[in-house]
Amino acid sequence: MKRAHVLVSQPVFPAVAERLAERATLDINPGPEPWSAAEFAERLQKADAMMGFMTDRIDAATLAGAPRLRMIACALKGYDSYDLAACRAAGVRVSIVPDLLTAPTAELAVGLAIALARHLRAGDERVRSGAFQGWRPTLYGRGLDGACVAILGVGAVGRAIAQRLGGFGCRLLGVDSAVAADWPAAVQRCSLDEALAQADYVFVALPLNPATLGLIDQRRITQARPGTLWINIGRGSVVDEAAMAAALANGQAGGYAADVFAFEDWSLPERPNAVPEALRRQPNTVFCPHLGSAVREVRLAIEQRAADNLLAFLAGEDLPDGVA
Repeated sequence: MKRAHVLVSQPVFPAVAERLAERATLDINPGPEPWSAAEFAERLQKADAMMGFMTDRIDAATLAGAPRLRMIACALKGYDSYDLAACRAAGVRVSIVPDLLTAPTAELAVGLAIALARHLRAGDERVRSGAFQGWRPTLYGRGLDGACVAILGVGAVGRAIAQRLGGFGCRLLGVDSAVAADWPAAVQRCSLDEALAQADYVFVALPLNPATLGLIDQRRITQARPGTLWINIGRGSVVDEAAMAAALANGQAGGYAADVFAFEDWSLPERPNAVPEALRRQPNTVFCPHLGSAVREVRLAIEQRAADNLLAFLAGEDLPDGVA
């Protein structure tokens, strides 16, 4: 039987590559930069299956140039850059990794909030500059103890954030249109208007879809309490980055921490090509280069789970985590 040709669009751990190589011929991007659109299309044309990552965009046009492709194993949870309807129409199966990213992303969210509120970026810069001469009454921030925290999106990540904030003495508000059976008892359900009127911190843990695209715009930021601290670990395009930069500059927003940015949202044809300079130059910010799941053991587990799905497909078995 002919060996399947599997495209792997980013580098993977050797143990994962070895598992896949037992069943397929691999074409692995040495990374870390993604292939150009032209090179990706050329390589995908020969592929029977693919392990995909956040840097990929799969739509009807992409699939039209990949006649052999029958399965995509996504090494990720949020699959907004993968057009599932187009995949179904083309007869391409799709799997994701539904839960392994939850805990590390929630941990990072809490870390970003503390870093933003306690001025860790400015403090680090002061020490490194050589200007630090011992304690001085400066860089006073705020704590989580007794603060009102709104979590926008009470899915798996939002619930994990709430769980981790439970020991900080916060009052927790949750905003989500879905009615979940496992809604956390410690989280008060409320509307977005109610949450913004009360919150000292706002955690954005929403997926990207037509309802959330640009949800946190100038009107919503202005609606929030002056000095509110915003933490975005959902999707960059849920927040209007230009509006946030303006609000930081005029003092309406107290700070913005983000691990996700609009230019990463490959599903949007008119996404920006970089983090806006106006946002980058604001001092009351803390940014990470999408480190939500960047825990070595977690990334290995994610890739192994994606490999499980891919190998199940090659063996003619049901996908453990199929979504299309």
